[in-house]
Amino acid sequence: MSDATKIPETPAPVVPRRRGRGALVLAAAVLVGAALGGGAVVLAGRAGGDGADGAAAAAAGQKPAEAKPLYQCPMHPSITQDHPGDCPICGMKLVKVAAAAAPAVAAGAATAGTAATATATKPQWTCPMHPSIVQDHPGDCPICGMKLVKMEPLSAGAPASGPTPEGLSTVTIEPARQQLIGLRTTKVSEGDVGGAWRTAGRVAIDETRVHHVNVKVGGFIEHDHATFIGKMVQKGQPLFAMYSPDLVAAQQELLVALRTRGELAGAGAAQDGDSLVAAARRKLELWDVPAQEIARVERTGEATKNLMFYSPATGVVTKRDVVPGMRVEAGSMPYEIVDLSRVWVLADVYETELQHVSVGLRATLTLRAYPGKKFQGRVAFIDPILDPKTRTAKVRLEFPNASGELKPEMFGEVLIEGPRRRGLVVPADAAIDSGTMQVVFVAMGGGTFQPREVKLGEGDGRHVEVLEGLHAGEEIVTGANFLVDSESRLRASLAAMAGGAAKAPAKAAGTGATGGTADPHAGRGGK
Repeated sequence: MSDATKIPETPAPVVPRRRGRGALVLAAAVLVGAALGGGAVVLAGRAGGDGADGAAAAAAGQKPAEAKPLYQCPMHPSITQDHPGDCPICGMKLVKVAAAAAPAVAAGAATAGTAATATATKPQWTCPMHPSIVQDHPGDCPICGMKLVKMEPLSAGAPASGPTPEGLSTVTIEPARQQLIGLRTTKVSEGDVGGAWRTAGRVAIDETRVHHVNVKVGGFIEHDHATFIGKMVQKGQPLFAMYSPDLVAAQQELLVALRTRGELAGAGAAQDGDSLVAAARRKLELWDVPAQEIARVERTGEATKNLMFYSPATGVVTKRDVVPGMRVEAGSMPYEIVDLSRVWVLADVYETELQHVSVGLRATLTLRAYPGKKFQGRVAFIDPILDPKTRTAKVRLEFPNASGELKPEMFGEVLIEGPRRRGLVVPADAAIDSGTMQVVFVAMGGGTFQPREVKLGEGDGRHVEVLEGLHAGEEIVTGANFLVDSESRLRASLAAMAGGAAKAPAKAAGTGATGGTADPHAGRGGK
């Protein structure tokens, strides 16, 4: 080669000493710049494709570094890092969830302070019973052992047709998984709203139909005809026979008054005799001696040792405190008889529903003891005092019980019926109450379910009125909605974490391009 064709030698620039991979990248960049005639500009910074080094690599035509995967704790989504390991809270092994792409800055196409980011989506597997268990490969659930099912990527799903509540995300569930978790749906429809309130009721005795049998004079029980508690007695049926010296004396007084009246009638003083007989008879009546016993004494003219006492009403013996031969004192109550031809049902009504309950409303009682049978009654009384513990008021309902099927202490379901109106209704278990809002999941088609905040109105325990948030004909989730809610919250949390991780390198790339954050070691010599 001649001297004319020789390329003049270019002295190699002096390169400051750098340590590690950064020094090698900087030296290589300087040599490339020298080979190109010194026209290339090299930005000093860290190696690896992020920050200033990423911008320098893009300017030099180099391929940016590949995205790093993210690892997250299934039980604590806030724990995220770029390398495998264990959760510092629960010790569970971190699982790979997504990969944040490195920011790329194209020459002449980048906007100052911004960089393009991309989030790689990979298939994931989760447990149908424990949605917090998520991993990037098939396997079994470490909690219950159930086989993991494949999830749709976070970016999958149809766009929401309305605002999504905070902390929730639209989810897509495969048909096979829907069947596995027991997911059911129903359509929003119009129905009767209000006018019916369900509550639990307890059958009780009618306190106005309780009869106490007591004695006004001391004596001895000779015969007991109501021999056990629970026996049904009829009005006028014999209960017990009692011997009392006072009653024998009272009978003798009546007989004497009758004889005296006859003598006074012959002397022309019949009126005085009638007064004596009436006084003697009145004494026996005040001691509750039955009228037929008094008539027998007057008819036979003999005092009887034992006087029979009869039942004052038809009913069931609920109390018996005597046995034959027992002495009773004046004022004792040997028997209690309850008429069960009409009973009460005591129900609890919450204070928020008291405005809809009034005396006279119809009520329906259903019991497990009689499936398919309904008993009709009415509201008879509303307790004016609220129970401070349960925040409910006792409502007394009256039910006829001629057949005796309603027995005290039975429990059943009471439906109080009032005026009704038309409105949108959904099953009561379709709405999930988080304390601050009510959410339902709307089926958007293709296995996609969108969370929707709704405003609820009155309900009867089975159905509830929807005031805002839904339209007639929309299909909502009624079964396994708590599992859908868990997965929606999990995906929203993972999406938020992945979005926050993707913003960090973009911000670093933007500041590196403007020279705001350069490697503190750039331009300095080092050992």
